[in-house]
Amino acid sequence: MSLFRFSWFPDFAQSIEELKNMAMSENWDYNCNPTGRHPILVNYVHHTFEKVEGENKIEKEGGFSCFNTGLVTENQEEIFGYFQENKRPGTTIPYYFIGWRKSSHRDLSKFPKLAEVATYITDSTDLIYDVALELRVNIDHIIQDNKTRFPAPFNTMDNYMLSNILQGTIADAKKRVRRNYKTAIPQYYKEKLQLLLPLCLQSKATADLALVIEKENGVYRASTCLTLDMAINNARLIAKPDDEWLKI
Repeated sequence: MSLFRFSWFPDFAQSIEELKNMAMSENWDYNCNPTGRHPILVNYVHHTFEKVEGENKIEKEGGFSCFNTGLVTENQEEIFGYFQENKRPGTTIPYYFIGWRKSSHRDLSKFPKLAEVATYITDSTDLIYDVALELRVNIDHIIQDNKTRFPAPFNTMDNYMLSNILQGTIADAKKRVRRNYKTAIPQYYKEKLQLLLPLCLQSKATADLALVIEKENGVYRASTCLTLDMAINNARLIAKPDDEWLKI
């Protein structure tokens, strides 16, 4: 992982706990399969660092460095990761982690410019589901490659029966996003911005899976689905989802 190649951490789990306590209150654990180890925040930190590193947004000054986590405190102060050069002999890791710092912290005054946040969005229209575009769904691929992600009893159901149910569920999702554009939640995965729609298999009030859709050549295409835990990992990189079907 890029972060661990960049910096040595005395206790990464403790560092994650400290960041959770400093940042604005969120539930960083999975709703479906909670772990107690803040896995969404762990994923967020690693991918955010990788993104800002790729965008050359890590600031370095006089043997110190910092990056913008994209998180804020309850009082809306930005939070930064703060590092110092690693001078331990024999190591190939250039920095070691000192701690998380609010933008007002004296330690950050050594940087003429504070590090900028990661950029995920270049065209704001990509965040809104365009109801005028056709949605083409590869039902066979979704079922054959992702059946283990379906909850019981759907994961053992005959493929033809499941196909019929899935098509009806997708039709409901399309109606839902027409009523409320916020139903389509953006996610970032493998350097692509995609949208997520809820798949409510058992109850129209509760999502069981997330359908991944991607704009390509003037149409939307869908060929995979995610568990809700997988979906929140990807969606939280951009922002905290505020729709009721996918939340932390």
